[in-house]
Order: sequence, then structure tokens, then C-alpha cells
Amino acid sequence: MNTPVHAGLAAACLAVPAILVSIGIGDAKAQLAANEASASAQPQVAVAAAADEGYCSADLKKVLRRVLQSCGLLSSGEVRGCQPLEAKNVATLAGDDFNKLFLPLKERAGIIQFDKESPDLDAGDLALLDRTFADQRGASYFFVVSRSSPEGSEVYNRNLSQQRGEGVLHHLQDTFKDQDLNKEVGILWLGEEFAQLDAEFCSWQRSGDPGACQSQDLNRSAFVAWIDCRL
Repeated sequence: MNTPVHAGLAAACLAVPAILVSIGIGDAKAQLAANEASASAQPQVAVAAAADEGYCSADLKKVLRRVLQSCGLLSSGEVRGCQPLEAKNVATLAGDDFNKLFLPLKERAGIIQFDKESPDLDAGDLALLDRTFADQRGASYFFVVSRSSPEGSEVYNRNLSQQRGEGVLHHLQDTFKDQDLNKEVGILWLGEEFAQLDAEFCSWQRSGDPGACQSQDLNRSAFVAWIDCRL
């Protein structure tokens, strides 16, 4: 066989794999296009995710993240919480600055006012708590900040504010049977030592006497609110 024939056969042999590869690539591209078209035709499934509302400042996100990580609930459902002595480290803010974080939540939050030296929720407390918790509006995290007024010893008031925070949680667990509570609720109990509320909060939704507002009444309380921030 002469040289031109050899050259022709070699060229043909080289051409066949190239043609097959080209065909394979074309088929793969066609299949990919078909898959993408099919996926775009399918209805998109909504995925729940935290939103960044206007009140989601950097400081609020920092506090919320630390409360949920360090002061939330254990996977067993046991209350963990953060005590007053830890609150400053969690907040990394002065008391007044800490309270100002929540001013934009005025229309969503509630202040559950307790009787003096009592951790018990009365009918008015329960009504406000249930209404606030039911008004989730797609939010991701429920924040509970319990306090006590300065009468009595710091240790007594620290324990009292813890009982108030836990009382809020236990009522939510018993009433709403929400399996996600251990992922949603973060609790701080502040006693009398940090972030006392001032008269600016008298106009908020409260469960106490609407016609009277004293500082000590405001601080025998648990602040509750749904917060939706992307952490």
C-alpha cells in the first residue's frame, strides 16, 4: 500500500474518535439544557429563612446571636439561660444602650408585668404573652428578658427574675406544643443588676394597670418579642 493510502487511513482513524467525542459533548449539552428547562418548569419550594428587618442593627444581632447560642435552651429542653452576672458579657453594652436596641420593636413586643415578689402569671399576663407569641409573622427567634425591681437582696432578685423567665417558657411549652421552641427561644434573666427599664417604656403594650406606671412596676417584668434577623 502506498504512502497516500496510509496517510488517508491514519487521518480517518484519527477523525473517528474526534467525531464521537463531539457527538458525546453535544448530547451532554442537550441533556443539560433539557434538565435545566425541566427544573425551571417545576414550582419552586419556599424555604424558610430569617429576614433582615429594619431594626436588625449590628448590636442587636450580636446580642441575639449570643443569647441564642449561650442563653437559649439545651437540646434536651432544659432551661439554660444567662444570669445577671453574665449579662454584660453577653450584651457588651451599657444597660441604657441595651434597652435602646429594642425601641424599634415597640409595636411587636410586650412587657409582662408580675406582682411584687411573684413569678406567677395572672390572666392579663397570659393574654398578652399568648397574643405576642401567636403573632410570629414569619419571625425566627423569640426573645425573653426577665427582670426584678431593686427591693430585696441581689441574690433574691436574681432568682426571682430567673423564675419569671422560666415561667414564661414553661407556659409557652405547655400551651403551644411547638417542637421548635428549643431552637427559637432565648432567655436572659437580669435581676435588678443590669438594664433597668425607665419611663420611656410605659407606653408599650403591658399587662399591668394601664393607668399607672412606676419604675418598679416596669421592672417586675419579662420583655417578650419575636425578632427576625439574619444571623
